[in-house]
Amino acid sequence: MKNALKIGFLALALGVFAASCGSGSSTPAEDTTAAAATIDSAAATVDSAATTVDSAAAVVDSAKAAVDSTKK
Repeated sequence: MKNALKIGFLALALGVFAASCGSGSSTPAEDTTAAAATIDSAAATVDSAATTVDSAAAVVDSAKAAVDSTKK
């Protein structure tokens, strides 16, 4: 009984291994220039978002200064 379980488990493990390896089929290499362009555009979006946050912080600081000056 134990040997049957061992052989069954071994067969299952080999089947999963063969399925995860793609059965020896090769896939073509992907184009890295498209990925690089996507990364560059994402970096530009992050930079513009940082600029927007910085300008919003400047507006908040100037509003705080205006409120502080009216308190005096």
